[in-house]
Amino acid sequence: MRDVHLPDGHPKVKTGKVGVLLVNLGTPDATTYWPMRRYLREFLSDKRVIEWPKAVWYPILYGIVLMTRPGKSGKAYEEIWNNELNESPLRTITRSQSDKLAGMMGTSDGKLHVDWAMRYGNPSIRSRLEALREQGCDRILVFPLYPQYSATTTATVNDEVCKALLDMRWQPAIRTVPPYHDDPVYVKALAESVKRHLDTLDFQPDVVLTSYHGIPQSYFRRGDPYHCHCHKTTRLMRDVLGWDKEKLQTTFQSRFGPEEWLQPYTDKTVEQMAKDGVKKIAVMNPGFVSDCLETLEEIAGEAGEIFEENGGEHFTHIPCLNDSDLGMKVIDHIVRRELSGWI
Repeated sequence: MRDVHLPDGHPKVKTGKVGVLLVNLGTPDATTYWPMRRYLREFLSDKRVIEWPKAVWYPILYGIVLMTRPGKSGKAYEEIWNNELNESPLRTITRSQSDKLAGMMGTSDGKLHVDWAMRYGNPSIRSRLEALREQGCDRILVFPLYPQYSATTTATVNDEVCKALLDMRWQPAIRTVPPYHDDPVYVKALAESVKRHLDTLDFQPDVVLTSYHGIPQSYFRRGDPYHCHCHKTTRLMRDVLGWDKEKLQTTFQSRFGPEEWLQPYTDKTVEQMAKDGVKKIAVMNPGFVSDCLETLEEIAGEAGEIFEENGGEHFTHIPCLNDSDLGMKVIDHIVRRELSGWI
């Protein structure tokens, strides 16, 4: 609190602090039906995620999807669940990223507060913005943890931040982190993570896939830059690693619904490579800051099984940057840059 004289009876005021809020995609609170349903309902009701008219989508969502998908998704989460802490790996890693960032940056004599939130699920963006404001943060940097921009990810975080501000009488000043898909520190960290992982193997992959979460082709055609950001990240990684297009390739995963999504599809690519005689591959996920269901279950699990079932012999998943020294170097670099003038 600033050393100012307040009139008698004036409400207590905390101000003069700076907040940093790391925001990841989201996580269910448990793997059972109702927590999974709550999480999926929030996620799949987002108009940025599913752009169909509500009159078309909601009967499908409430009539079919939310009846069947919670059970299926719950079983998938059970395979990767952090049973020790009874939470998803995404929550464990994001909390650790927040804690480590606070330690790396220090508190600036109590001026800086670092926190974390989930776009879908808990802790919510609204609750953590309110907590930072109550701690006296009148300036807050919001960091959507998505290197490549998409309306389905970065924009929906920013939407939720703005919704929370609508109900605040005294709004903090807000900055949001822009996409950093081509930031040299980020690209070099990815390349170094590849080298480190391959050094631990008793084989060298013939091909390395950079698998990004997909979006419908229609979103791309309407102007979403995500597809271009993904390809640029991979291209810059090739430059750092000294590899060609055959060695380091781009694919897209996690499609949902009947629409055509960005291609080539990761699962189909892995299957075809095995059938074509490729025996050794590695897959990484540059678009995910933290390992989660889509990387651990869908890639490390399912994609590996597809490859081996179709004739492949050696498959490895390269972990996300997570809270490693490389990952934290990227987060720390981005945050310090975007806090310029505030700290």
